[in-house]
Amino acid sequence: MIRVLVWNEFHHEQKHEHIRAIYPEGIHGCIRDFLKTNEDLQVTTATIFDENIGLSDELLENTDVLLWWGHVRHKDVPDEWVEKIVRRVNEGMGFIGLHSAHHSKIFKALMGTPCNLQWRESGDHERLWNIAPNHPVMKGIPEYFELDGEETYGERFDIPRPDELLMIGWYSGGEVFRSVCTFTRGIGRILYIQPGHETFPTFHNQYIQKLITNGVYWAAPNCRVQLTGPHSVVSPEDRRKNGDQPTDYIR
Repeated sequence: MIRVLVWNEFHHEQKHEHIRAIYPEGIHGCIRDFLKTNEDLQVTTATIFDENIGLSDELLENTDVLLWWGHVRHKDVPDEWVEKIVRRVNEGMGFIGLHSAHHSKIFKALMGTPCNLQWRESGDHERLWNIAPNHPVMKGIPEYFELDGEETYGERFDIPRPDELLMIGWYSGGEVFRSVCTFTRGIGRILYIQPGHETFPTFHNQYIQKLITNGVYWAAPNCRVQLTGPHSVVSPEDRRKNGDQPTDYIR
């Protein structure tokens, strides 16, 4: 069982009627519902309006993959939780940043760069090209697919060079963008997915849902490491002589 936490700011859906009409249970509710159709995914949601912004040490310790959607409340996420999440990613927890999560404290801390980009809200048409069809995240994604409307993101996207670039987005206004890409921090896998502006039904699109679902399976860890950096009192050779076994990673 893969334990998934979907965290959403949940600001726009409560403030704007036209956005609530698209996502009546919030963006997190939409994502939860399509992920829960997979029996091996245990899905929990949290928002910034929940107590302690919906997070706890116990919840974080028992999360395999964290999905994060934020936009206008980045500054309201306490630094304490940013540090804890970054640590968990380095230990092996998967992290999926959605749309404007590129400017979240967490994503910027993981990238080590400002993560700025060009943007425009003009309802441009977006065509997303699959340039890594053999990657697990791209399973079931065609050569390209279309979004009738989406917030325009344009280069230069100020991120480190991705481990893998999976999709390139082209907009009717002329911009192009590195729309789906992967990174590794410690042993944690990170996936960034650009589409997902709150004023468009992007998360209802079958291919966006497929990308996110594939991403959860790809980002899920198969082990966890402790970042304590312990002093090694007994050498591996002494362990062998004593008949002791190597320490296994946490599974």
